[in-house]
Amino acid sequence: MDVDRPPPGWLFSGAENVLLSALSDAPDDVVEQAREYRVLRSILDGTPAAVSVMDERLRYRYVNAAMARMSGVEPSAFHGRTMAEVLPRIHRSDEILRMVLNDGRPRALSLTGTTEDSSPFTHRQWSAVYHRLEHEGRLLGLCGVAVEVSGLRQYMDDLERAHQRLALLDTAATRIGTTLHVEGTCAELAHFVVPSLADMSSVWTLEDEAEDAPPPAPSLLRLRITAFAGGDGIARRLGLIAKAGDYFDVPRDSHTRRCMDTGRPWVGNLMTDDVLLKVVQTHFNLEVFRTAEIHSMLLVPLPTKGHPIGVVYLFRAGDSAPFTDEDVIVAQDLATRAAVAIDNARRYTFEHTMALELQRALMSEPGSPHPDLEVACRYLPAGRRALVGGDWCDSIALPGGRTLQVMGDVMGHGFTAAVAMSQYRSLLRTLAASGSPVDRILAQADHRVASIGVDRAATCLLALIDPESGTCTLSSAGHPPPALLHREASAELVPVAAGPPLGTDLGGHEAVTVPLPPGDVLLLYTDGLVEQRGADIDASLRRLTDLRLDVDAALEDVLETVLARLLYGPAEDDVTLLAARTRPA
Repeated sequence: MDVDRPPPGWLFSGAENVLLSALSDAPDDVVEQAREYRVLRSILDGTPAAVSVMDERLRYRYVNAAMARMSGVEPSAFHGRTMAEVLPRIHRSDEILRMVLNDGRPRALSLTGTTEDSSPFTHRQWSAVYHRLEHEGRLLGLCGVAVEVSGLRQYMDDLERAHQRLALLDTAATRIGTTLHVEGTCAELAHFVVPSLADMSSVWTLEDEAEDAPPPAPSLLRLRITAFAGGDGIARRLGLIAKAGDYFDVPRDSHTRRCMDTGRPWVGNLMTDDVLLKVVQTHFNLEVFRTAEIHSMLLVPLPTKGHPIGVVYLFRAGDSAPFTDEDVIVAQDLATRAAVAIDNARRYTFEHTMALELQRALMSEPGSPHPDLEVACRYLPAGRRALVGGDWCDSIALPGGRTLQVMGDVMGHGFTAAVAMSQYRSLLRTLAASGSPVDRILAQADHRVASIGVDRAATCLLALIDPESGTCTLSSAGHPPPALLHREASAELVPVAAGPPLGTDLGGHEAVTVPLPPGDVLLLYTDGLVEQRGADIDASLRRLTDLRLDVDAALEDVLETVLARLLYGPAEDDVTLLAARTRPA
């Protein structure tokens, strides 16, 4: 084959009918072969696969109708030209085609790119097989058969993106919301989306008020930058105009406000200066953003059942691509999940703070004992992950120089337990004023609590100290036994019968009287001191009785020593201690 000679035009003209007319006087077998050519030609032109024939220099000698349709180029335009000349935006490895020409082994390869033909697919792909053509030992060229697989490729890409999206959300579930702190949860969200979704991010939360600042005007919404994440360069530049902890009052006509009011995200891709200025509000801020090379922004609200509790800002800068629709969907899913964790943290923080303030207000100072009795108390809340408990203690001066020491623990945790604790404390103060014996006070408290409908039971220990007689009378409602700390001797537990907890209305509380000489310390405590997960309660009580302390030291120092020797690490439950020591006459 003379490769320099142009290929015959009839391969592209579809002139098989003219050929048959010219062969009308030819022998029958020649005419029959021509008819077979027409049939084969109709098959090639009718198949949906793209069929092409190329010479040794990979110049087209023939393309069928499907090839022309896929490319959007007339068949005649292929005549004697290479793919790079006809379809410059199609990527194909010609080296593989030359390997087929050399060794004759058919090979499959993928072609990607775009053509002149309009297509619903942004990225097109074809799967092709090429065979060597030869006749009687003479190399003619190549034949290629290709089918478009853009739809399958897009399906696979969509499937892969969906898989990546689920994997991202699955990872987010383990990395966002690991604490019950608003700042910590927001920081987890901000750092999680960088760099997986953005070059920089910030989380803004709704704030009712700011410290040392008047409330916002009725038309404004106050937000606080709770968390910030990004590379050192971009973070340093944006730090000139905003940083974590700053407050901003957002007007109604801002993109941020509309995002929160409508609950829908806002996307600003490749923003012009005019658009970006509307977002950042000042020319100085605009200059800072441009210096940081920020070109695209995505605002996503943090939705809850009532209203959004904030908004997430995502920024892309430099060579990063603009945000896609898929990015927006993923960001919304992340924001929705994070909003639940942030809202839970806000609720927890509010309840924890309220309960702790109430409890500390009630326990800040036990009542004043008589002058001949020293009293000290210590409250140690559990670790930050735990809710506030219902511990309380009290010291009530009674007629005759006697002082009633009270130690109690409402079952459960949280604000409700703290409120129930205040009810128990008020009730016991009222009953103590009657001068009744301690076992009778517990019985009356048990009955009244049940009758007024307090839904939290409580353990309680009463110790009536009489310095004049040097005695202490005790009664327990299911509470751990008190300890007597002696000079130059081990501590001992006072054998008090543990009656039913208050609130059960079962009664049956008993009293016991023991000596309390001057200098000895009576220690009342809640179960957090001796009950620890995985530890035997009897072993913990033995550790308490094995203590040898300097009971002549200040009572506050005695309590510190008890805590240091009995607790290892953060307390698993609230611990309350109440110590009393009679003064020498």
